[in-house]
This record gives sequence, structure tokens and C-alpha cells, in this order.
Amino acid sequence: MYSVEDPKDLTEALSSVDANLWQEATNDEIDSLESNKTWHLLDLPSGCKAIGCKRVLKKKLKPDRSVDKYKARLVAKGFRQRENIDFFDTFSPVTRITFIRVLISIAALNNLLIHQMDVKTAFLNGDLEEEIYMKQPKGFIVHGQESKVCKLDKSLYGLKQAPKQWHEKFDNLLVSKGFKASKLQELKKDNYFNSKPACTPYDSSVKLFKNTGDSVNQFEYASIKGSLRYATDCTRPDIAYTVGLLYDSKATKSEMIALVAASEEASWLRSLL
Repeated sequence: MYSVEDPKDLTEALSSVDANLWQEATNDEIDSLESNKTWHLLDLPSGCKAIGCKRVLKKKLKPDRSVDKYKARLVAKGFRQRENIDFFDTFSPVTRITFIRVLISIAALNNLLIHQMDVKTAFLNGDLEEEIYMKQPKGFIVHGQESKVCKLDKSLYGLKQAPKQWHEKFDNLLVSKGFKASKLQELKKDNYFNSKPACTPYDSSVKLFKNTGDSVNQFEYASIKGSLRYATDCTRPDIAYTVGLLYDSKATKSEMIALVAASEEASWLRSLL
């Protein structure tokens, strides 16, 4: 018999009825970190601070809600990182649905097969440029070296720069295989390769107002709006104007009411099909 809820921490996991499965998942995660040489132990240098870490424990479920896999992931407490000390740039690009459709169209036109793959523990492959120190994970503190900390040599889930470092690693791999970034090709083609970057023009007539009213659940608001944005980009461009009027952060009851109205509009448009 297995519990349904995910444990909050390793202590709770190891005291549950499926403790052996959580222990196996945790051991697999540590083995991945060690084989990837994610860190090495040393004494914390003077003047430096070590961030903490925690384990995120999750059951991967099948469509029938039965347990498919027990997953343990060690996550650095990136919210403890200090800007311009522990991290600098964090931007990492993601693909747009437009480009995915282009690739699918090319495959369809040329009668090609599409294969999908997943990089196991992808973020662990990124090389760190900053010096980051982390406390040893609870339950896996090396005997005789309890006072030492982990000097991170590779990126780790939870770090603010983790997505960026993985992107750079993957981007460099593609370039080494002969791929070229399309933006460089366009700049070279139009003789703008040496042009200076320009800031996006800002309309000085735009006035910003401080939010007023009672706050609502920010996670719920962001989740619903994210779903609407996906529908806007992928299947329902006709609700783009309504979704575009929704405020992005620190939503209050008025924004939530507008969000519900946008959801109702999307549902009504769907009923017309």
C-alpha cells in the first residue's frame, strides 16, 4: 500500500510506508550528482557564504493515477543567492510555438519522422562561471568532513543562473556540430552584423498606477493567465486583446474578475465551434 501525498522532506519520506522507494530515488539522484562531478568538498573560504539546499520529492503518476516513478531532486536554495556576487545574467531563451509548427510543417512536407528526446538532469550539465558554495545535503553528509561545504563546479537545479548555463552548454554543442544561429545569419545577410544594439522605444505618454484593492492568490492568478496565454498563442488568437489587458503581477480582486471574464470569453468562443 502506498501513500498518495508527496512528502514534504526526506525525514517524512523515510518514515512513510514507501520509505524504501524514496530512499532508492534519493540514492539515484546523489549518484547522478556524483557521476556528473557537480561539486567537491572544501573548507568555506573566509568572507564567503554557503547557501542551503533541499530535496523535492515527487511521485510521477500514470494516466490512471497509479504511481509510475518516485522522483527525488536536490535543489539549491537559489533565493539565498546575492545578485552581482553569486549570479549575474539569468536570461535563457525558450522556443515559441511558431517555430515548433515550422519544424512540424517541414517534417510533413518532406515525409520525415520526428523524434522527441529528453536530457536527463539537463541543468546539471551547465558549467558555472561564479563561485558558489552550498551546505552538504542532509542525510548525505560525508563522515569526517562534516564542517566542509560543497564548492559547485556544475550548475544545480534551483540556482538562478541554471537555465542560462544549460542553454549556453547546449548552444555551444550545436555550434560545434555545424549549426548556426538564425539571428546571426539574418544580421550577416542584411549587413547589420556590426550594428549597435538599440533599446526598445518607450512611449512617454504611458502612465503607471499603483495597484489598489485586496490581493488575491498570486499563484492561482498566474496559473490561469498562463493557460490563457498558451491558448492565445496556440489555438485562440481571437482572445489576444482581452488577455493582453490583464495585469502581470500583484493582482487584486479587480484583475481576478477580469481574468474570469477572459476565461468565460474563451469558453464562449469555443462553444461556437
